[in-house]
Amino acid sequence: MNYIVLDLEWNQGNPAHEPEVYGIPFEIVEIGAIKLNDKKEMIGEFNQLIKPQIYHEMHHITRKLIHLQMEQLEQGRPFVKVFDDFMQWCGEDYLFCTWGPLDLTELQKNMKYYDVEPFSDRPLKFYDVQKLFSIAFEDRKSRRTLEYAVDFLNIEKDIPFHRAFSDAYYTAKVLAKITDENVLCNYSFDTFIKPKTRKEEIHIVFDTYAKYISREFPDKQHAMEDKDVTGCRCYLCHKNIKRKIKWFSPNGKHYYAISYCDKHGYMKGKIRIRKTDEDTVYVVKTEKFISPEEVEELKSKMDKAKQQKKQRKKKAHIMKIKNIPIVKGIK
Repeated sequence: MNYIVLDLEWNQGNPAHEPEVYGIPFEIVEIGAIKLNDKKEMIGEFNQLIKPQIYHEMHHITRKLIHLQMEQLEQGRPFVKVFDDFMQWCGEDYLFCTWGPLDLTELQKNMKYYDVEPFSDRPLKFYDVQKLFSIAFEDRKSRRTLEYAVDFLNIEKDIPFHRAFSDAYYTAKVLAKITDENVLCNYSFDTFIKPKTRKEEIHIVFDTYAKYISREFPDKQHAMEDKDVTGCRCYLCHKNIKRKIKWFSPNGKHYYAISYCDKHGYMKGKIRIRKTDEDTVYVVKTEKFISPEEVEELKSKMDKAKQQKKQRKKKAHIMKIKNIPIVKGIK
């Protein structure tokens, strides 16, 4: 299997002159990529500019970041032709690798806009090299810039940053430095295309946690009523376990719970409710085993959330008595 290390540059609309086009806020203007073999040796490169079809004025942020002029982009070719060349260059057996989680989502938005056949009918498995760098060399949580990682690993900076090809080149160099197979087991999933059915849902266990990506639900209430979403099973011994703290939310978007496995200890569950462009929702749930000290921290978070909920109810009750209109978003 080869690794396709991909980086994109994109432009966006200027609200005063070119309003954002629904479904494609960012138009890809450059594709750069490096192909690595299974030994992570460079065996190919791809670099092409794309002629704009949607936004015809260069946004000032784009111009400042990538130092491209619209006149240069006019020398490029249409997205569909460049993308066809890119896919032929990729070959048959490959895995996409990117710095951060955004590029594949924006690429698929552009593909959809031009009616290009999607990569898959479900979430796309890939390497987020930014995340892998954190797992391999730092604290698993921090997300560093590409240039920081290059400096950290003492990689020679022989071409400028902030163009699609150069950033793909450096991302490939960073990936080649990650050799621990335990780190390389930490795949990511792009969810531009969501699971359609229960059978297509993602259930995967990593070295320190488990992840579940659900199918779509009509709304948050339906999602939180689903047993796969809110159920608590030990992902190591696959047994139903006792819930110590019921699901609660400090903000209406993230939900937490604590369960206890007699064999493996306290397990924290975290549910993220994510909206789709079709006004439905899907769920990303992670589960991991935590220390008793972390359990106490979560209990404090729960108590704080309960107190805030009581204060909101009290405020709403007072406003109702005083006949004051309640306006959402005003605290």
